[in-house]
Amino acid sequence: MTDNSKRKLGFGAAFMFFILGVIFWGGFNWAMEKTNTLEFCISCHEMKDNVYQEYVPTIHYSNRTGVRATCPDCHVPKEWIHKIVRKIRASNELYHHFITKEVDTPEKFDAKRLELAKHVWAEMKQTDSRECRNCHNFESMNPKFQRPRARKQHLNAFETGQTCIDCHKGIAHKDVRKLLADEELEKLEAPNSEFVREVPEMYKAGLKEVEALEAEQAAKEKAEKDKAREAKKAAKEAEKKRIEAAVAAALAAAGAGTGGEAAAGAAAAAAPAASGEGFGIDWSGVPDREISLLYPGQTSIEWVLNGRDHGGARPFDKGGDRCSTCHDKEIADMGKKMVTGEKAEETPIPGKRASIAVKVQAAHDADNIYLRFEWEDTDHVPVPFVDGGKMDPENPMKIAFMLATDDVEYADRAGCWGTCHHDNRGMPHAPEQSALDASEAAKAIDLKNGVTKYLKESRTKIEVKGRRGKKRGGWDKLKSPEEIQEALNSGLFMDLMRYKSGKGETENGYILDQRHMSGGGQVDAVAVKEGNTWVVEMKRKLNTGKPGDIAIEAGKLYNFGFAIHDDHAIGRFHHVSLGYKLGLDNAEAEVNVVGK
Repeated sequence: MTDNSKRKLGFGAAFMFFILGVIFWGGFNWAMEKTNTLEFCISCHEMKDNVYQEYVPTIHYSNRTGVRATCPDCHVPKEWIHKIVRKIRASNELYHHFITKEVDTPEKFDAKRLELAKHVWAEMKQTDSRECRNCHNFESMNPKFQRPRARKQHLNAFETGQTCIDCHKGIAHKDVRKLLADEELEKLEAPNSEFVREVPEMYKAGLKEVEALEAEQAAKEKAEKDKAREAKKAAKEAEKKRIEAAVAAALAAAGAGTGGEAAAGAAAAAAPAASGEGFGIDWSGVPDREISLLYPGQTSIEWVLNGRDHGGARPFDKGGDRCSTCHDKEIADMGKKMVTGEKAEETPIPGKRASIAVKVQAAHDADNIYLRFEWEDTDHVPVPFVDGGKMDPENPMKIAFMLATDDVEYADRAGCWGTCHHDNRGMPHAPEQSALDASEAAKAIDLKNGVTKYLKESRTKIEVKGRRGKKRGGWDKLKSPEEIQEALNSGLFMDLMRYKSGKGETENGYILDQRHMSGGGQVDAVAVKEGNTWVVEMKRKLNTGKPGDIAIEAGKLYNFGFAIHDDHAIGRFHHVSLGYKLGLDNAEAEVNVVGK
C-alpha cells in the first residue's frame, strides 16, 4: 500500500471517527437535554401525583413575569461536570422506581418526604444554593423592590454567610421544615463563613434610594393626614363643645348626688383633654410619629427566639436585629395573620381588628415627661368565648406604657416583648392553677390568678425550644429574693405606667419577677373619647426616686413599647407595639421628647 493510500485511509478513518463522535456527542447531549425537562421529570407517577401537584400553584410555576422555573432548574446543575455527577447519582432513582417502589403512593411518599427533603437541603447548603442563584443572584438584587424584612435578611446574608436555602425551604413543595429536630435545624441553617461576600455597591445604592423614597412617602402621608385633620377641624370644634356640655352635665349630676363619685371621676378625667388644656402642653408644636400596634396572638419571647416559629430568630438573637427593622412597615399584615388564627393564635375573635395606628407625641419640662396618644376606636366586637362578649366590662379601654434601658435583655430589640412568655396566663403553656398553688414560687410571688408578665433577669433559666416535651417559659425557675432585689437595684426591670378608662384610674409599677402595679411615683392621666377618637395624655416626673421607676435623663436613649386594650380586652388579647427608642431632645430617638 502506498503512502498516499495510507494517508487516504487514515483520513477516512479519522473522518468516520469524527462523524461517529459528532453523532455520539449529539445523541448524548440530546439524551441529556431530553432528561432535563419538566415533561421527563413528571413522566413517572411518583413525581406527577405528588410534588408536581404541589408545585403547580406556586410562583415558580406561574407568576406575573411569565418566567417558569421547572424541576431541572432547581435540581440539576447547569455546569457540565456537576450536571454529569448529578445524572449519575440520579440513576439510583431508577432502582427505587422499578425495584423497591418506596414512594409509589402518596402515603409512601409522605412517609419518606422529610428524608428526601433533607438530602436536597443538605446538598443546596453545601453548594451555597447554586441552582437558586442561577436565577436569584444576590449581587443583582435591588432592595428597592423588596420588603423591609427581605432587605434586612439579604443584607445579613451578605455579611454573615447565609445562603438561600437557609430561609427558603418549602417554596415549591409542601413545607416539612417543622419536622426537623431543633439540633438539625440549627446546624442546617447556621451561617457559613465561606459564603460571606462583600455587599455590592449596587445594593448599597439601592438601600439609600429606598430609604429616600420611604422618607418622601412618609412625609407625603403626613402632609395628607395633616390636611385631613385641618378639614375636620370645624367638626372637631363642634364635637368639643358637645363634650364640654356632657362634662358639665356629668358634674351637675355628681353634685346632685346621683351617680356622684363615679360620674365625677370620669368627668374629671375627661375635662382637661376635652377643653384642649390637658397638662398645659401646646401639642401643635410637638413632632408626632405614627406607630402601629398589632394583635400579637401567642407570639411570646420564646416564640420570637425559636427558629422553628420565627424565621428571624437567629438575626434577632445572634445578630442583634431589632423587630422594628424588619417589621415596622408590615404591622397590619402580621396582625391580620394572627387575629384571624392563620398564625400563632388558637382562639381567634371574629371581627377583631388586626392593628391600630396611633399618633404618638412626647414633651418635657424641667421636672416632668408628658406623653400623648391618639387613635381611632371601633365598634364593639363581642368575644364568642366570654359571657356578655366583654372581657373587662368596666374598662372600654386601657393603655400601658413600658420603659427600659439597654441593660434589660431584649429590650433594645423588642421593647416590652421580653415580658411576654409562653407560660403566662392565656398562653399555650400556662400551668394549671393547682400546680401554681402547690409551687414554691407561690410563696414569693402572686400566682392566684395565673402567671403574669416577668423578665428573664428574674429567672435562673428560660426554656425557649421546648425540646423533649418541656414546657416553654420559666415561671417556676424563680431566683432568690436577694438576687431579684439586686436586679431591681441595678435597673434590670421594665418601668410600667397604665391608665384604665372605667374610673379614670392610673397605676405605676414595674415588671421583673412578676407584674407589680403599684409602688412607683405619681402618674397623672387625662383621657377623652372625641367622637370615635381616643386621646390620652400621661404625666410623670422625670425622676421620681421610686423603686421600679426609670430616671429619664438627657443624652440617653431608652427603649419603650406600649399596649392598648381596646373594646374591653384583657390579658394577651390586646394590641402591642414593637420596640422603639425615646430620648430627651434627641434627634436620634424615634420618639423625640422635646422641651416645652
